Amino acid sequence: MSLRVLIVDDEPLARARLRTLLADCHAPEALVAAEADNAARAIALVRQQPFDVALLDIHMPGADGLQLATALRAMADPPWVVFVTAHAEHAVQAFEVEAVDYLTKPVRRERLEAALRKAERMREFGRRGTADYDPECLLITERGRTLRVPVTEVLYLKAELKYVTVRTAGASHVLDGSLNQLEERYPERFLRVHRNALVARHAIRALERHHDSEEGEGWAVRLAGADEPLAVSRRQLAAVREALGG
Repeated sequence: MSLRVLIVDDEPLARARLRTLLADCHAPEALVAAEADNAARAIALVRQQPFDVALLDIHMPGADGLQLATALRAMADPPWVVFVTAHAEHAVQAFEVEAVDYLTKPVRRERLEAALRKAERMREFGRRGTADYDPECLLITERGRTLRVPVTEVLYLKAELKYVTVRTAGASHVLDGSLNQLEERYPERFLRVHRNALVARHAIRALERHHDSEEGEGWAVRLAGADEPLAVSRRQLAAVREALGG
C-alpha cells in the first residue's frame, strides 16, 4: 500500500519538485495526498484526513517547520515527519522532535526513498511512543545510510566549518548540526573545552601542556580511547581542572 504523503513548503516550485520525485519512488511507493504552504493549513489537513508521512520545510512564513512538527506530535495519530530543507544547521533540533530523517535540498530520489522506507518501518512498528526513537543516540546520515550512535560512546564533538565531527573509540562520523545545540541537549554528559570542541566528561584523563601551531603554547586534554589531544582554551581551564577533581 502506498504511503500517504503531505507536502508542506511555502515555495510552489519546491512542492512541484517533491511531487516529481515522489512519483518516481517505488520502494516504497508514495501518494501525494495533499499539499500546504504554511503550518496552519497543514494542521487543518491533518485534522481532516490521515497521512503516513509529512515532508516539511523549515523556513516558512508564520510557524516554521520545527514548530509545526512539535504541534503534530501533540495530535492524535500524527504523520511521521521528514524535514526537507536548504538549511543543514537545524538537524539536531529536528531529531529532538522525533523526525524520521533530515534531507537537504536539492534532494536526490535515492535519499527520499531511504527516508520513506524509514517511515514505512515506523508505520509497521506502530505510532509514536512504540517506535525505536532514542534520545540518547545521535542519528547520523552518511554514505546513503543512517547510523544510530549511542551518546555514551562519543568521546568528543568538534566543530569543523558547518559540520560536527563525532568521535568514538572506533570511528569518526560527520553530523549536520550545531555544537551549541549539542551542548544544550547534553549538559551533564559533555564539557566545553574550547569554542570548537566538547568532550565526554567520563573520558577526561589528563590536562597537559600543549603547543598549538595557531595559538602557541597552551593546554590540551587527553581522553581515554582517543590518541589525539584536544586544545583547551584559557577560559575553560578551570572547568577542566574541576572535572579532573581539582
